[in-house]
Amino acid sequence: MTPNAIRRLWAEGKPVLNGWLSIGNPFVAEIVAAQGYDAVTVDQQHGFLGFEQMATMLQAMKGSSATPMVRVPWLSAGDIMKALDAGAMGIICPMINSRAEAEQLVSFMRYPPHGQRSFGPTRAVVAHGSDYGQKADAEVLCLAMIETADGMKNLDEIVSTPGLDGVYIGPADLTLGLTGRKYPTGFDREEPEMIEAIRTILARAHGAGIRACLHCGSPAYAAKAIGWGFDLVTLLSDARLLASASLANIQATRTLLGEQRAATPQSTNSSY
Repeated sequence: MTPNAIRRLWAEGKPVLNGWLSIGNPFVAEIVAAQGYDAVTVDQQHGFLGFEQMATMLQAMKGSSATPMVRVPWLSAGDIMKALDAGAMGIICPMINSRAEAEQLVSFMRYPPHGQRSFGPTRAVVAHGSDYGQKADAEVLCLAMIETADGMKNLDEIVSTPGLDGVYIGPADLTLGLTGRKYPTGFDREEPEMIEAIRTILARAHGAGIRACLHCGSPAYAAKAIGWGFDLVTLLSDARLLASASLANIQATRTLLGEQRAATPQSTNSSY
């Protein structure tokens, strides 16, 4: 079976740089995956895509070295198992609020006797090898999102769940869950209470012997998070990269045109 490169990087003490796909298009997935990310995640929770698009995006990423992962819409056995069968090498599951939910998540990802995953790796066996059924349990990554007040309250029980590989912090929802509308929504939290919460999750995860991952909104914050000790950081999504690059491009062009017009007085010729 294809080894999970994320596990190899972690074994070498290296952080993982994760890309994020919100646009349901295989060419976009192929472009992003080819840029040198260690992993790329297809977002089925908030992304503009469904299962069929996700499946073709996983296929499009096959030609790159990026490890393909999927954030599923919810804690649903069907969504998780179908994403794995389609070839995802890691699952990020949102809104895990208790030990019982974390145990469910693990069970959906492991074949008996370690879980209740149904056997039928339709594409996974083609993409990752004929021995997929024997080795998948040890290779696929199981990441639970901590992003609610209940998740924080039950943090110690969640991180100690057998079979859980790590936790993934959603800073926007975590801020809403812990502070309500006190602060604007967003990823790169600078409020002392939120930094304390984020670093508490990091410490508790590492204390339990599992990995900690953080969704970031800028390279600077991602680098800072790695400095804190995070094992995986997610960088800007395809949608945000497209928007920011388009904005920068048009602003730069308009600035240059404005400078040109300022340096060259407009002609009074009506044909100008």
